[in-house]
Amino acid sequence: MGFGIVLPVLPDIVMKLGHVDLPEATRIGGWLGVVYAAVQFLTGPLMGNLGDRFGRRPVLLGALAGFAIDYLLMGFAPSLGWLFLGRALAGLFGASFGPAGAALADMSTPDERARYFGMMGAAFGIGFVVGPAVGGLLGEFGPRAPFHAAAALAALNFVIGLFLFPETLKRENRRPFTLARANPAGAWRALGKLHGVIPLSIAAFFWQVATMIYPVTWAYFAIAAFGWTPGLIGASLAMVGILMAISQMLFVGPVVKRLGERGSVALGIAGAIAQFLCYMVIQDGRLVFIVMLLQPIQSLVFPAMNGLMSRKVPPDAQGELQGFNGSVAAIAAIFAPAIFSPALAFFTGPSAPFRFVGIGFAIATAFALIALVILLLGGRAPDQMPPSTPR
Repeated sequence: MGFGIVLPVLPDIVMKLGHVDLPEATRIGGWLGVVYAAVQFLTGPLMGNLGDRFGRRPVLLGALAGFAIDYLLMGFAPSLGWLFLGRALAGLFGASFGPAGAALADMSTPDERARYFGMMGAAFGIGFVVGPAVGGLLGEFGPRAPFHAAAALAALNFVIGLFLFPETLKRENRRPFTLARANPAGAWRALGKLHGVIPLSIAAFFWQVATMIYPVTWAYFAIAAFGWTPGLIGASLAMVGILMAISQMLFVGPVVKRLGERGSVALGIAGAIAQFLCYMVIQDGRLVFIVMLLQPIQSLVFPAMNGLMSRKVPPDAQGELQGFNGSVAAIAAIFAPAIFSPALAFFTGPSAPFRFVGIGFAIATAFALIALVILLLGGRAPDQMPPSTPR
């Protein structure tokens, strides 16, 4: 929810601190995303392995405290340099996504995990209902106000977690911490010994690149295509969040039960491709809210893919898997802004041979198609956890 609060005002604060126009702010926004993702890529396996050694609770509480400080730093940032520093720290604390996913795996059986990951997705959806709506309203009072609100929210979450969140990892399922595995290369080597994990990770990478079109360019796309204000941008993101929350709570469980995890992922990617193609050609901003009705189909991918991959990993490596998945997502988040932001900036700028605001969604369609092909052709190892982690 914290990032959802600040997302509608990112273009405004970048233009204000950098004294630049919208196309240049789009490029800078892309680099902010690269910095966030680069730090998350490097620290994702570290956070996951720390969670496997010391438990999920201390890692998650530390990250929440860090987020509170970080949002304050960005809220008072006097220059773009401070904003970049803030996004780097956000990447570090955001790497706690791995231990959070591992905590869900700790509390569920393999057959329940897709539903539990769906509940996690629903929480994100609710955050994107309330977050952008609040951020859009607060943005009318200035681009810094949403950052202060996000800091207060993170501090509140820390206090709640301190008293109410229990440790989920049993001591018998913990393993020693080693630096050799607490980095992307080490995690790749360890998980690569588990047959079927790497092909699914590659498919997940291309999928993550495709879906990065939203956080990287949505606000800039909406301004360039429809002239939307922060309030309208927040409303559109809120609708996405509502649909995500509803679908994750009511739609994921029955579909996964009927189609299986792999079939559900394939259906979700196909639905996303249809949605991307619509956004690519849409010219009337009112139609955006109709196209968003396809969102529940796309929302199948995250929980079903995580459930599918977690079946192939033993209990003492769930944190490592989720941390590695975070690094895969971070690589995508490094790669995506380098493609989407310059493409949108060029095709909406004065030097473009023709104006094509939907260029990013055309690129996203190509990446989603690659993910679908890899999913259907590879990674078909038996869906069962091995008895132990390769050492």
